[in-house]
Amino acid sequence: MRTAARTASVAASFADSAELVEAGYRPPRIIPRLVEVFQTRELLINLTRRELKVQHKNSMLGFAWNLMNPLLHLTIFSFVFGLILKNGLPLYALNLLSGLLVFQLFSGAITGATLSITGNAPLVTKIWFPREILPLSKVGAELMTFFSKTIILLVGLAVFRQSPEWTMLWLLVPALLITLIMATGIGMILAALNVLYRDIQHFLELALLALFWFTPIVYAYDFVGEAVRDRFGVGYERLAMLNPITPIVITFQRVLYNPTNFSTEDQAKFTLLLRPWTWYATNLAISATFAVIMLFVGLRLFARMERSFGEQL
Repeated sequence: MRTAARTASVAASFADSAELVEAGYRPPRIIPRLVEVFQTRELLINLTRRELKVQHKNSMLGFAWNLMNPLLHLTIFSFVFGLILKNGLPLYALNLLSGLLVFQLFSGAITGATLSITGNAPLVTKIWFPREILPLSKVGAELMTFFSKTIILLVGLAVFRQSPEWTMLWLLVPALLITLIMATGIGMILAALNVLYRDIQHFLELALLALFWFTPIVYAYDFVGEAVRDRFGVGYERLAMLNPITPIVITFQRVLYNPTNFSTEDQAKFTLLLRPWTWYATNLAISATFAVIMLFVGLRLFARMERSFGEQL
């Protein structure tokens, strides 16, 4: 009740500006709009909390579902690729989780942001507040879910006594930040377009499924890199990085899965993954550039299309 009251209070504080909004007053410039979002950060926090509660509403297991999801994926993929197809990777489950969790953060944030405007139509049409808060609250909720899911990975690392690459641990911070920026930008683009074209949300499911299989999660990055080398030559390995989420995934795998813990024979399976931190930093910088561009485009497009939300909803 207190949370709902605080949310209503913050939203009501902007009610006097409703006429200006309907008249198309809100500036399309990015900085003023971000300032508005910062000023209504309490509403953003409350909406993020609401999203977390809604995820497990009327659920008997509640928070435990955050742990069941990666465990289910882990069981299925480990059985198929570890036992049936036998890819030969040591401690395959840890390699899978290292990449899977960050990809689920990325895909979940984009999906939630895409549906954020159409899923909150009554709120959008009746109360004034910075609309950017809706996709941002979805991204924030997914981030909290991501942190809870990492418990499974941390337990696995402890059980198998696998230590991360401590000297490269700092790379996870920019990698995670890039993931959030990229997901927010793409999510805002799709959220705005989804108001006009509801096919977007259905297409997104297929696009994320395809992206999952084009990302080295269930198979090693070395498999992709060597395949590109054999087909086009050594200099064309860069083609494997055209997928902007790939540098992020392999950074998490390199740092957390850390193949340097294995025997020399097993390390030979990760010749491309076992590279210095500078190589990872360079690829993350490229992904960061793409992420910033997506965020800029997303904010601009969202600002231009926001005026039609009320009519379309």
